[in-house]
Amino acid sequence: MSLLRMTGRPLLASMFVAGGLNSLRAPEEVAPAAEPVVQPVTERVSALPDRTDQVVRLSGAVQVVGGVLLGLGRLPRLSSLALAATLVPTTLAGHRFWEAEDPADRAQQRIHFLKNLSMLGGLLIAADDTAGAPSLLWRGRHAAREVRREAHLVRRTARATARPAAVAGGLRAKLPR
Repeated sequence: MSLLRMTGRPLLASMFVAGGLNSLRAPEEVAPAAEPVVQPVTERVSALPDRTDQVVRLSGAVQVVGGVLLGLGRLPRLSSLALAATLVPTTLAGHRFWEAEDPADRAQQRIHFLKNLSMLGGLLIAADDTAGAPSLLWRGRHAAREVRREAHLVRRTARATARPAAVAGGLRAKLPR
């Protein structure tokens, strides 16, 4: 693992572990702010709990587990995607700068909103990072290209050897036995 990955992943993950622990310990503090975002989502996704505090707690658990996995470099791509999935509703619920009436509060919420967008960008980069190893998509395409190339070579070899074999077979048939 490179030095950048070894230091960058835990730094990126630290905010999620801390925020997730807060959501797990005291979901009632976050639930009122999360209500406008959680209700439309729970109506569309039946697998989620109905109560907002339970959804907040579930999101916190995903953040803690995903943050720890990302920080340790275990399943970094999957954990980055899980963290990104929790960050979007968290940002929309917690930093609604467009609803703030006080200019100072609006500016502060806008800063936090943009900070979360930056973290989302970092998570998306981490989700795409293969750590120097080819992705599964590349490996599949490369294997398919190799199979096509081998099939082409087999076809050319069969054609090249079929004609002389046919000529030799025809000559053998004409020879007396």
